[in-house]
Amino acid sequence: MDFLQERVAATFEQESGRVLAALVARLRDVELAEDSLQDALVTALERWPRDGIPHNPGAWITTTARNCAIDRLRRDRTLERKKAVLTTLAELEQDDRETTSPDDIPDERLKLIFTCCHPALAKDAQVALTLQTVGGLTTPEIASAFLIPLPTMAQRLVRAKRKIRDAGIPYEIPSTETIAERLDAVLSVLYLIFNAGYIAPSGDELIRHDLCAEAIRLARILAGLLRDDPALSEDAESLGLLALMLLHHSRRDARVTAEGEMILLEEQDRSLWHAAEIEKGLAILDHAMSLRQPGIYQIQAAIAALHAQAKRPEDTDWKQIVALYDALYDRLPTSIIALNRAVAVAMAEGPQAGLTLLDALEAQDSESLQDYYLYHAARADLLRRLGSLDVALAAYRRALETCENRTEQSFLSQRLAEVECQIEANNPKIGSG
Repeated sequence: MDFLQERVAATFEQESGRVLAALVARLRDVELAEDSLQDALVTALERWPRDGIPHNPGAWITTTARNCAIDRLRRDRTLERKKAVLTTLAELEQDDRETTSPDDIPDERLKLIFTCCHPALAKDAQVALTLQTVGGLTTPEIASAFLIPLPTMAQRLVRAKRKIRDAGIPYEIPSTETIAERLDAVLSVLYLIFNAGYIAPSGDELIRHDLCAEAIRLARILAGLLRDDPALSEDAESLGLLALMLLHHSRRDARVTAEGEMILLEEQDRSLWHAAEIEKGLAILDHAMSLRQPGIYQIQAAIAALHAQAKRPEDTDWKQIVALYDALYDRLPTSIIALNRAVAVAMAEGPQAGLTLLDALEAQDSESLQDYYLYHAARADLLRRLGSLDVALAAYRRALETCENRTEQSFLSQRLAEVECQIEANNPKIGSG
């Protein structure tokens, strides 16, 4: 792909999320909206390198995708869908006589999230569908994040999209009476979109800033919706999630070198952390906690706050972080939380204490951890710090095998090479003669 095509693809990726949400709103068919958006991309790749990128790319993509949808609907001869097709076609042709810009409908992606999180869909389908339609992740990226085979994930997504269409699931923010039943799912999805940007599951870049920014934007909209609707009330966990995202994302400029290499938390230049975002995140967390509705996102935000408030790595209150992980594990007893707690214990009490917990965790849940690279990376680091270099080497190799992000692969390769050098230095070859 040449430079112009790369610019077209990058611009299209930046605008396509909002356009897709607008198309789904009109078409009420996620598959048709995605196909029409893909048709618009093909047209953009043909025209933009020749004619230049439009002044308002979002409006151009919206209009072009809508016209592509009209063409597809006109070719649809499926008898049982004919009435719905004619209705949708009439609506789209009316739209075509009006000027429409994604800027006119700023909340459309939040509506799409609530649609994807409808209780008629299974939880894993809710998350996967939102990651694709709102977060922009590809099917292979989502399959990798879920640690399941690509064909299984592809089938799951297709079934979810068709269920939305065939069951007539409405594209809307639900009524006051039903919003609570979807709120937990919506928060989970926003959290996973942010995580997919904070550490990209695959690709060349460690951070996908677009996903992080989108998750934060949607979390703000959600918190504002709950606060401003007279029939609703502020939700502490929604605020806690927003605070958590802001506190984590405040470190973005210190997490990689100018060359794109990963920098561990304890080695980051803390002067590069965004103080205004930290201050905002702390204020939101304080307000959330004042509502006295404790939950998992507020606890995680409190952990992030302790990191953010430490001026130097050695100032970090690791004992308090361990206590917070204890509280978090009581509410969410997962292997990932147990892994993070073990790392915190290692920082508070020494690497052997952390390694003991990791070994116990592996004995308890070895199947799900075998392909989880962060478990192997954490274990390798503790073994390296304890001087068990041969075992650390094997753990680093396993982490490298299971990691799919190239920035993290580069970091793990560097660590592996350092351990190999230490082993060679400790075991010099005996010369002959």
